[in-house]
Amino acid sequence: MTQENLTDRRIIVLLVDDQAMIGEAVRRMLVAEPDIAYHYCQDPTQALAKAAQIQPTVILQDLVMPQMDGMTLVKEFRAHPQTRDVPLIVLSTKEDPKVKAEGFASGANDYLVKLPDRIELIARIRYHSKGYINLLQRNEAYEALRKSQAALAQELNEAAAYVRSILPAPLRGEISTSWKFIPSTSLGGDAFGYHWLDDRFFAIYLLDVCGHGVGAALLSISAINVLRSQSLPATDFRDPGQVLAALNETFQMEKQNDMYFTIWYGVFEKSTRRLAYASGGHPPAVLVSNGAQVSSLRTPFLSIGSMTGTQFKTAHAVVPPGSRLYVFSDGTYELTEKGGAVLELKTFVELLSQPLPEGDADLDRILNYARSVIGQAGFDDDFSIMRLDFV
Repeated sequence: MTQENLTDRRIIVLLVDDQAMIGEAVRRMLVAEPDIAYHYCQDPTQALAKAAQIQPTVILQDLVMPQMDGMTLVKEFRAHPQTRDVPLIVLSTKEDPKVKAEGFASGANDYLVKLPDRIELIARIRYHSKGYINLLQRNEAYEALRKSQAALAQELNEAAAYVRSILPAPLRGEISTSWKFIPSTSLGGDAFGYHWLDDRFFAIYLLDVCGHGVGAALLSISAINVLRSQSLPATDFRDPGQVLAALNETFQMEKQNDMYFTIWYGVFEKSTRRLAYASGGHPPAVLVSNGAQVSSLRTPFLSIGSMTGTQFKTAHAVVPPGSRLYVFSDGTYELTEKGGAVLELKTFVELLSQPLPEGDADLDRILNYARSVIGQAGFDDDFSIMRLDFV
């Protein structure tokens, strides 16, 4: 919210004094000031109600009144939610340090001997009102910001819920799958999926859009839907290199609000146990086979949308029976430790290659490890990881 958007506020003066002639004298002092609205309350027992009605920016209050002790009224103004922050100038008939001290201790902001000089009175009214109006406008801006942040949080939560709704259900059988998806506090652009292309070929993919927020989530959802529906023109979805090249032409960053994404895309052929794969700027998938043999599966190509005409080549790996494949985003391992160091990919890959825990709570183990590294439950980037087990 800019300064121009804040509510314009007038200077509003409330005088509380049992002497009508003082009320008239102050009125005459202020009558020539068009930006100052003047209100007078002769009965101090009605002062709180009057203040609540007119919402003054400064209160002038006598200390000696028959109906109520002036210091008591000062304390009541300070105790009331609607007047506790309103600047209060006490008026006294004499310059008495003890009375001044008691007034300030009770909550007064200033002290004047009545009747004060007109120029001085107006200067103090303007000074105190300006500070109070600035406080009101600051609070107004903070409240607008709070509402905006709440609305943004709601949008992010709804977007995260939608991303989660399009993620695939776990599979069991000749290929078993499991995954963890923990959206960051500002929602990154992670999304992933897998499905059978036909009865022989099984596609696996995970992508990560640059940046955060609803825009990044929308781009990731669009790309996932294209892959899931196999709607890229003239593309053999069994060939990862072709798929990435087609995605690159479809999602050029200048058409996507300057956003690009990284991706790992693989296709497992059941009969030959060959895994074809390609990656565009994405971390390697990790294949763990024969107990603890680790292979990093990655092809070194640009991110999707970076440059038109980019060609992506397909690489291959053999997947022995009993292997497990991890596909993940950089949010799983680019973690800042409590001491300030950043976890290395090598350390994360070593974690993936460790023997499986009893009960096979593997992804829980990885998630808990990541949280222990950063020392908190939430992540600055999306935490996304898939595990696929091959019979």
